[in-house]
Amino acid sequence: MTVFLNGKLLPIEQATVSVLDRGFVFGDGVYELVPVYSRVPFRLEEHLVRLERSLGEAKIRNPYSRAQWRGHIYPLIDAQPFDDQGIYFQVTRGVAKRDHAFPKGVEPTVFMMSNPLVNPPQEQVEKGSACVSAQDNRWLRCDIKSISLIGNCLLRQLSAEVGAAETILFRDGKLTEASASNVFIVKRGVIQSPPQTNLILPGVTYDVVVELARANGLALEFKDIPEAEVRTADEIWVTSSSKEVLAIVELDGKRIGDGRPGPVFRRLYQLYQEFKQKVMRAGKREAVSA
Repeated sequence: MTVFLNGKLLPIEQATVSVLDRGFVFGDGVYELVPVYSRVPFRLEEHLVRLERSLGEAKIRNPYSRAQWRGHIYPLIDAQPFDDQGIYFQVTRGVAKRDHAFPKGVEPTVFMMSNPLVNPPQEQVEKGSACVSAQDNRWLRCDIKSISLIGNCLLRQLSAEVGAAETILFRDGKLTEASASNVFIVKRGVIQSPPQTNLILPGVTYDVVVELARANGLALEFKDIPEAEVRTADEIWVTSSSKEVLAIVELDGKRIGDGRPGPVFRRLYQLYQEFKQKVMRAGKREAVSA
């Protein structure tokens, strides 16, 4: 595997980071994951905007301009033998002695790698998936895409242990998101989702779903959603860069709707796939000299 570390492409075996890197010692860093279809990054600009926001909120210096980020990401994509990829990149505060206070004058550590992009198989899309639920006990800045993910990992493990696709989270009796996804429900034909606050990560796939729904006249509503309304929803979906849009037909062992992906999901899923194909056909990468 060819990876990127601090300005260089190199074999993964040669990519080493100090044990004093604050990403290792404190989980002090932020990250992004960009889906790549036919070697074309999907919504790269939006991912870079979100990265900038996370870095700003974490008070970590952004080491590159957007043009420089693209200039590093494209060669990494080209170095892989597979066309559909998931580009993961993270920025940590850098290497310093262990002290909670931010060090001065250190360079951020930048690491990027690419793996084959694995989307849900068609059978799972057609039949839908199961989820479990849990209380959202993570920190209160879920809007920062932090590499400190132990809370998310513990919650995701709850669903992994029973073969479910995700863990849907509730805080103070209201829906927030899932352990690694955003969540939508459908009630009487209206697509609903919680308002984006500090308790929810702003999802790039989420934004695409919202844009497609609005462009195609599908009803949308953003509001606090009580747990009881989620459990009695006609449809539930989860969205993420790897899951795209996935219907949930069972929650905590109980059927959602009629136990099959619903008509609003099927319409939105079709729109998403058409939009993705349009991006792939265009085959254009954003300029690196902006």
